[in-house]
Amino acid sequence: MPYGYALDMGTLEKRGGYTPKAVREKRAYRLILIGSVAGILGCIGIVLSVVGVIGAGLPILAIAIAVVCALLFRRTVSR
Repeated sequence: MPYGYALDMGTLEKRGGYTPKAVREKRAYRLILIGSVAGILGCIGIVLSVVGVIGAGLPILAIAIAVVCALLFRRTVSR
């Protein structure tokens, strides 16, 4: 075994982009909670805006947040 081999092995780094399973599970759980609440609020808000109680701006924003959370959840789970 060459002498330089031991020196090279000491400089190895952890692979980039690695996230532990517990962290991914926690992130997925939070995304599901936030996305679900945003989706429910968005649906209720759309119904209320159709009736004329509130405007449609906030419900559309809530639905957009729900969609973003769903996409991030899919990306988190697919790894």
